[in-house]
Amino acid sequence: MTEAADGTTSGRYLVLLEDHSGDAGIRTMADVAGLRATNTADLAGTTLGDLSTEVDGVLLYDLGVVLVTAAPDQVAALDRASRERGPIARVEPERTVHAISPAAPAAEQAGVDESTLTWGLQAIGVPESDATGAGVRVAVLDTGFDLEHPDFAGRTVVTRSFIPGEDIADGHGHGTHCIGTACGPREPAEGPGYGVAHESEIYAGKVLSNAGSGTDGGILAGISWAIAHGCTVVSMSLGAPTQPGDPHSPVFERAARRALQRGTLIVAAAGNDSKRAQGHIAPVGHPANCPSILAVGAVDMQDAIADFSCGTVDPAGAVDLIGPGVEVYSSWPMPDRQRTISGTSMATPHVSGVAALLAQRYGAGGLELWARLSQTAHRSALPSTDVGAGLVRAPGSGG
Repeated sequence: MTEAADGTTSGRYLVLLEDHSGDAGIRTMADVAGLRATNTADLAGTTLGDLSTEVDGVLLYDLGVVLVTAAPDQVAALDRASRERGPIARVEPERTVHAISPAAPAAEQAGVDESTLTWGLQAIGVPESDATGAGVRVAVLDTGFDLEHPDFAGRTVVTRSFIPGEDIADGHGHGTHCIGTACGPREPAEGPGYGVAHESEIYAGKVLSNAGSGTDGGILAGISWAIAHGCTVVSMSLGAPTQPGDPHSPVFERAARRALQRGTLIVAAAGNDSKRAQGHIAPVGHPANCPSILAVGAVDMQDAIADFSCGTVDPAGAVDLIGPGVEVYSSWPMPDRQRTISGTSMATPHVSGVAALLAQRYGAGGLELWARLSQTAHRSALPSTDVGAGLVRAPGSGG
């Protein structure tokens, strides 16, 4: 059984099933451990919020993962079953995860006129691109969204909360900021345009609470929801720190591969745990360190890697692309309306927005979309361990 890297677990478990083994997996869990699970394929709309005392777990059918509450002897039985030829492939503890907190304020950077568009949109070539993201569904899994935000008046936003007892309303702010960068307006009533894919279809999944915390199971439920709704891009500015040499989660890796096969690309923040000025580069966090999840680092206005941005420390997790992540202006829940913050959380929706632009332009999804993002990225003089393929670029921008 794979252990959580940092010990911050919820007490529940993730059970990964082999491909096309949903019903067999549920039967095996009942036979070997006496655990009963519902199947989202049988109960339309069932997600983690529907867990009750009547069942022990929920199978997220599109991902082949069961979130289960189990006693130690039941976990041991599942672990033994995973070592045999059968439908159960892996068992691992469910981690707790957090919104990747905004980094400490950076020194003010001069030299970029943001009267019309933010420096981030300028840096990735949005002014030279005619792509809008129209018709492309983008899911942002975060702390929710301010549905009453005036900058999104007239936009259709599909929502779902995976946090028990909390609706989609964003009591934190992080989710509204990330949705703004990925999908917000180009011509808001106040301030510069800040949205990359400003005509995309917004799917806001609340997988983190108003306090900014959540669990692996909630994230996986959000991914499953996004796939079921035909979202081409899933943007996740969340995670948990890792240590050098920590393995990635086999459950998230298999889930991400299954998402790619369905045409859905998952984009995630690399993390803000580095202190480069002090000589410390932290490894890419969970779940961005999975090979099949596109991990995003951050740069500033001078094209320098951000001090906080995690890097490719070992083969366990690599940075794949970079995006603007320092002093990023975007939407914030009312009455603030907008706010400027920094982090790989802010770089990630820049990449997700460009993914939507490329999906619109080429009809691409999954691995093809990943390849186009890498091929069109602006090559950087910075080490590939910090920037991967380079700075994401909008289509038609010469990148």
